[in-house]
Amino acid sequence: MKVENCDVVIIGSGVAGLICALSLDKKFKIILLTKKKLKDSNSYLAQGGISVCIGKEDREEYIEDTLIAGHYKNNKEAVEILVDESQEAIKTLIENGVKFTGDEKGLFYTREGGHRKFRILYCEDQTGKYIMESLIEKVLERDNIKIIEDCEFLDIIEKENTCLGILAKKEEIFAIKSRFTVLATGGLGGIYKNTTNFSHIKGDGIAVAIRHNIELKDISYIQIHPTTFYTKENERKFLISESVRGEGAILLNQKLERFTDELKPRDKVTKAILEEMKKDNSEYEWLDFSTINLDIKERFPNIYNHLIKNDIDPLKDKVPVVPAQHYTMGGIKVDINSKTSMKNLYAIGEVACTGVHGQNRLASNSLLESVVFAKRASQSIIDENNISVY
Repeated sequence: MKVENCDVVIIGSGVAGLICALSLDKKFKIILLTKKKLKDSNSYLAQGGISVCIGKEDREEYIEDTLIAGHYKNNKEAVEILVDESQEAIKTLIENGVKFTGDEKGLFYTREGGHRKFRILYCEDQTGKYIMESLIEKVLERDNIKIIEDCEFLDIIEKENTCLGILAKKEEIFAIKSRFTVLATGGLGGIYKNTTNFSHIKGDGIAVAIRHNIELKDISYIQIHPTTFYTKENERKFLISESVRGEGAILLNQKLERFTDELKPRDKVTKAILEEMKKDNSEYEWLDFSTINLDIKERFPNIYNHLIKNDIDPLKDKVPVVPAQHYTMGGIKVDINSKTSMKNLYAIGEVACTGVHGQNRLASNSLLESVVFAKRASQSIIDENNISVY
């Protein structure tokens, strides 16, 4: 069997995996592998934005909004870290080339369900795409990072509850021996019929963790997004961002009556839609864009173009929407530095459970969590490392 050696192996190329790689010193020999292509992660699909604490006066309110959304099942220490390190996370993204939407006066903020304030930065309505493209460009510039695409993660190599590397397959099975291993494999939406996730993201990291008795947490906490574009086709559901409702769109039933507060946390809006669908004996309800007081084509170009391609003009027509699986709050249990219960094994991004989201994730906290706790994982690796010589 072929064996490769490195200091750090990272499995997954979403925002968490890329930030982790970029935050490590250039003296580290890093291998980053991904199941498909670099951009084929759920991070790339993220539309709405990334939350940030907008000042000292916002700190307690942002923490409380996150706790309320999570039904107070959150790890409060992790929530405080998320909020307190949010501005540094945004700085990291900007330093890596991300250009958030704004003008000469400054950056623009939007609001989404569960947020009492406008505290969400965005890049048009394709925030994840623009962040990913910037980070991928930076990763490709780094000589110390080897990229392996179209590579299947099979297992970790373990001895006495210490991770020594991984087994992977690209045409043939091979081993990567590493001082540190970072799982950034994403959630498990691909196992659902109706999901906003890529179909190949099926909980690989969680499955490996179960095999090795690595501690999990809150694995039953699955988020259903309230508004995905309804079609009869059996395909990945196109998400209609929370920010559409944040900018004023309203939900209507089949009688064209408004039936809920659109800016409640996601689980409550989802429940309201499902209850209304049952009453109406309908497979969907309506999202009305006509109440948005801004240029929809400019603010939501990706959503607008997708709807137009499907013969719906949101400037004139109401849009059929249905809830679909979106996010995994639980996962591999980690501490505040992203360490798992196995030595030298880290987990970051959606595969990890810091406890920051509790039972229900607050909108636009996922990209932020990925950046904050990926940076913490990298710093922990730097602190613990005695560079191995191969």
